[in-house]
Amino acid sequence: MKVKYIDKRHWRRIIDREYTEVKVNNNKFKGIIGLVTMKKVREPLEVSVVGQNIIVADDNYQWLQILPEKKRYSITVMLDDKGNPLEYYFDINLKNVTQKGNARTIDLCLDVLVLPNGSYELVDEDDLQRALDTGQITKKQYHEAYVIAHQLMIKIDADFPTMQDKIMYCYHKIKQKAKGQKHSKHKPKVHKHNTHKPKQHVHDKHHRPTSTHKQEQPKSSNHEKS
Repeated sequence: MKVKYIDKRHWRRIIDREYTEVKVNNNKFKGIIGLVTMKKVREPLEVSVVGQNIIVADDNYQWLQILPEKKRYSITVMLDDKGNPLEYYFDINLKNVTQKGNARTIDLCLDVLVLPNGSYELVDEDDLQRALDTGQITKKQYHEAYVIAHQLMIKIDADFPTMQDKIMYCYHKIKQKAKGQKHSKHKPKVHKHNTHKPKQHVHDKHHRPTSTHKQEQPKSSNHEKS
């Protein structure tokens, strides 16, 4: 089964990136939230979602990664350079590993792609069938993937705006963390000086105090295949 790290560490399309991660445990969300900011990409990525062609990866675009704890799905929200959601990508997973600094998913092939207006489609059914035929997954896991996907699609049909609100809560949470990291990075360091003057021997002209300061060391979905 394919393992996907949410920081996109293996994605060669990204030349320069920033990554922020936070673990949340409250009544609104429990799990890991990650935010990948693509400072520079080799080339834009254009995909087809519900019959629309959309650029989902480009310079200064962001991918919000949401891994709910004890759930069998994860969410990637593709945002443009102004922070507008372009697509909501629901991965059906065998498992979410919510380990801070090493968060990842064990992918179960099947995916649900959703546009901001709530239109959606089920994709990668061929990949799921191939995984079953080649013995990578069991019949039980095959059927579980469809059950989870259909549960998500029922939720999307019933009240997608509420799902969007919860997703945007996660986005604002990680943005606060990213802002705090940048602030601490640019904050000037304050060096404390020793206020006690070293004793000097009056009769010894060659004795000089030495400094003890130490210096610090400074369809088929192809969203991630290229």
